Amino acid sequence: EVQLVESGGGSVQTGTSLTLSCTGSGFSFDDHGIGWFRQVPGEEREGLASIESDGTTYYEDDLEGRFTISSDHAKSTAYLRIESLKFEDTGVYYCAAEPEPGLAAIRPFDRSSYSYWGQGVQVSVSS
Repeated sequence: EVQLVESGGGSVQTGTSLTLSCTGSGFSFDDHGIGWFRQVPGEEREGLASIESDGTTYYEDDLEGRFTISSDHAKSTAYLRIESLKFEDTGVYYCAAEPEPGLAAIRPFDRSSYSYWGQGVQVSVSS
């Protein structure tokens, strides 16, 4: 059974940094890309960043270079580091795994490219 578990969220202050983790089981990071998404109340879940199994990364254009996605295959864990946190970074962050190699590379920010999802982790940014 494929499982993804996010961690590292919480209440943080503006201007600080945060690293979210996504630990997977039931599949190999050597074969499946991972995406990070964010959802705020009343809005659709939006794709932020994606990393292929070979380490190729993709970022949404409006992230201003503050987000970094990475993965450690040996630990079956992907990360999303967010620098200089802003109020608008508040939301529930989800990681997701693609169902087959290379699918997410075609549409890395499309939810339909991923079949397996974590339960999400809340990030709340305040002053």
